[in-house]
Amino acid sequence: MSDTPASGHNSVAGEELLQLIERWEHLNIEKREIAMVQNEVMAEAKGRGYDTKLIRKLIAERKRDADDIAEEEAVLEMYREAIKMPTGPRNQPTNGDT
Repeated sequence: MSDTPASGHNSVAGEELLQLIERWEHLNIEKREIAMVQNEVMAEAKGRGYDTKLIRKLIAERKRDADDIAEEEAVLEMYREAIKMPTGPRNQPTNGDT
């Protein structure tokens, strides 16, 4: 048998494996800390009267390619037309309704 890192017979490989695991664990801690700060930012936005659901939607859109967004919106509009769903703002008063 060879003394590869996978075989576990090499003490250096054990140290290396431990370092990799510890790095992974440290990254998980950092990820949790970042998520907590992101939640604080959203709480601040909510406290200032912003709609956090829409902020999250804007953040997701900013990650996407403009062509992909346009294509998705075109297909969504086609689906709305197919089911005869209004495309404007919902629950708008009609003539005479206030």
